[in-house]
Amino acid sequence: MYLPLNLLAKGVFILGISNLIFLSLVLLTCRCTLSNFSKMLWKYNWYKKLYEHHCIFWKLFLLSVFLHAVLAIVNYGNPF
Repeated sequence: MYLPLNLLAKGVFILGISNLIFLSLVLLTCRCTLSNFSKMLWKYNWYKKLYEHHCIFWKLFLLSVFLHAVLAIVNYGNPF
């Protein structure tokens, strides 16, 4: 299957943005990395609902990083 290079480059860019979004969500819901900040947020119901999806954010982040790497290698090749 042949995909235009322009479409692959857009996919790499979009997945890069999704990496940043999912990483932000993982860090926001992780009690280990932002302990003082997350302790302050525990009094809000929206944070408790967001925290329930912490494991899903990890899985989506890892999937996004994997797809980002694969598309980047397919589109730009191996530099070594």
